[in-house]
Amino acid sequence: MRRHLLRGLVLLICVCVWAVSCAAQVKVAVLDFGATETGVRAAEQFARALRKETSLRLADRDEGRFAARGIGYEGSLNLTLEEARDLGSAIGSDFYVTGDAQTLRRNSSARPVFYESYASIFLVSARSGRLIMWERPSFEAAAPEVAEKMLLAGLSERGARYAAAIRTAAESERNEREFSTTHLAPVIEEVPEETSPQAKGLRLPLPYRRLRPIYPETAARAEASATVDVLVDLDVEGEVTRVEVVRWAGFGLDDSTVNTIRQMHFRPALRDGVPLPMRVLLRYNFQRPKKETDTEVKK
Repeated sequence: MRRHLLRGLVLLICVCVWAVSCAAQVKVAVLDFGATETGVRAAEQFARALRKETSLRLADRDEGRFAARGIGYEGSLNLTLEEARDLGSAIGSDFYVTGDAQTLRRNSSARPVFYESYASIFLVSARSGRLIMWERPSFEAAAPEVAEKMLLAGLSERGARYAAAIRTAAESERNEREFSTTHLAPVIEEVPEETSPQAKGLRLPLPYRRLRPIYPETAARAEASATVDVLVDLDVEGEVTRVEVVRWAGFGLDDSTVNTIRQMHFRPALRDGVPLPMRVLLRYNFQRPKKETDTEVKK
């Protein structure tokens, strides 16, 4: 009898330890990297790399795929925080990875025809909707199979780095939640509708000099076209106090936008001649440069 009780107790302890271990793990979903064969293989290879990390619990790939399609997600890498949160909520994970991967035939006047296999990888927080990390590993070879093989090998080495980024982001979000429960956010007025009573007697802030964010080389290599939306808090003197990207694009476009805005100075908002702090939304549209003709490899 005692032996049976002891065995039952040991089993209960093991179950409890397993449950605590699962609860401590961060759940991550890996979505498709596009509809091409390279994209399918690249996403699966990346998922295998993450499965090796014991601090992560990988969501079922089919369930994540169906949930994303169910809310109409078609693989965009240019999402608002709300869109990203909605996608994360549908998937039911703490973080998710989405992206695009292809093998392309490249033509260049400076060299013989070659092939490029790349993967644009975006790590997103399901809770905040923020873009946590992005990168675009790319490999070139004289044959498409060789280029893709190099890409898949490169993806298999990235699990530990992404696991570390996820752990850091999860800890940062926990700290933010704890801070928000003990500190009240400062009240700042947002730009009202033109026809609303709050718009009466209001002069909106204006930049002394409009600066255009540079189109970075990282975006040029990806031939990225995207829109970056940023919420900017201005104080009573028109100085920038806070910048938050609310539609991200990756490829260095977000950083370029934020760095540019932090260099700007504004005439402060005025209501009936009295300066006041204000939150404004700034939008920047980036267009990819003209490119040489590229052809996707059909395999």
